[in-house]
Amino acid sequence: MPLNPHIFRAYDVRGRIGADINPDVFRQVGRAYGTLIRRVGGRTVAVGQDNRLASTELKAAFIGGVREAGVSVVDLTITPTPLMYFATAHWKLDGGANITGSHNPIEYNGVKMVYAGAAPLSEDEIQSLRRMIEGGNLESGAGGLETRPPREDYYAAVLGRVRPARRLKVVVDAGNGVAGIYAPELLRRLGCEVVELFCESDGRFPNHLPDPEDPETMHALQAKVPEVGADLGIAYDGDADRVGVVDERGRRHEADLILVLLARDLLSRHPGAQIVFDVKSSQSLIDDIRAHGGVPVMWKTGHSHLKRKMREDRILLGGEVSGHMFFAENYYGVDDGILASCKVIELAARSRGPLSGLFDTVPHLAATPELKAMCPDAEKFRVVAELTQELKRRYDVIDIDGARVLFPGGGWGLVRASNTNPYLTLRFEAATPARIAEMKRVIYGDLARYPFVTLPAE
Repeated sequence: MPLNPHIFRAYDVRGRIGADINPDVFRQVGRAYGTLIRRVGGRTVAVGQDNRLASTELKAAFIGGVREAGVSVVDLTITPTPLMYFATAHWKLDGGANITGSHNPIEYNGVKMVYAGAAPLSEDEIQSLRRMIEGGNLESGAGGLETRPPREDYYAAVLGRVRPARRLKVVVDAGNGVAGIYAPELLRRLGCEVVELFCESDGRFPNHLPDPEDPETMHALQAKVPEVGADLGIAYDGDADRVGVVDERGRRHEADLILVLLARDLLSRHPGAQIVFDVKSSQSLIDDIRAHGGVPVMWKTGHSHLKRKMREDRILLGGEVSGHMFFAENYYGVDDGILASCKVIELAARSRGPLSGLFDTVPHLAATPELKAMCPDAEKFRVVAELTQELKRRYDVIDIDGARVLFPGGGWGLVRASNTNPYLTLRFEAATPARIAEMKRVIYGDLARYPFVTLPAE
């Protein structure tokens, strides 16, 4: 199979099984990754996998490639991505990788890769893997192999950092992803009463895709929480590096508002601290960080971008609308949906009232979810670049990642290219739905001149 260059994306390698990736491709990617690690002096990396049907075969091929580059492997077995990050940093390994399709449809799979300390690869470094493969510029050797699950070490680390003040009843929806193998047990060890929903491991995802950013996937959890009288509900994506939260009334809360609560908690211990978030985040988050004495830092969407920013500027907390939450206070500066859920539970247990009361203290503006306008991978960045220049002639625009257009009279609209899929990401926020409709007409009107862009249905 010829290498499809589009599988080498901004912060991972990902594509359709059979059409873009297969074991032979992953053996080559593994060898290139092993070469990268070896050339910076590394000798041992961790490799795990999610529970997708193709992941076991892809992991075996990837591990084979890493070892052919002369790098040894610690096989983590079936493991959420945050536990791969943890194992890499906690065990002081030279890198780590997790075979996972994350929240994508079942026909997709991929691999997320890091350096020592769970530091993310840059976009250029991921592209360098492709160049190594195409040029045959690869190391040779015979790396070793051992199996070592990180479960108990991870549990001990979280239990040493999170201590809920009272027992809560929590519904956990793992969407049949790998979080179901780990999170319910950890929450029980925290003292929670846990009601499991779709926690059986099944890589076919028969109930819904594990993707808490998509409101459609949260309906069962929203119904279950009030049905069983739970204090809150937690949802995870397929590899558990993202989290979703439902309060006791069954209301789903966007991840940037979850970050509001986490930021207030951090700022109580670190006055004046910076909090980083992605360009899709609510103005309410920005205002609340300032109101509590913090410094808001808007940055590019993408977990690797935010982690690099945190490391460069020594930022202790970050998050993005997709549900990634990043922790560097007494932790490793990585995104961890399971740790995030434990911290939300700790906040809820500390409060005398219900979780809904905490969220009610956050101003809720009218906002759309993330809207997707289909656009070919080969065209999407050109479209956004042209559109950004056009919009800057008419409006104030924040252009650190696409165009966040600040409309006169309040409200903003965003258009950016997805780093992982063939579409443009759109989001709008304002005081009223009517104002959002006005802003949509402007952005949609500009996009309409590109016949290959399919505008969202709503």
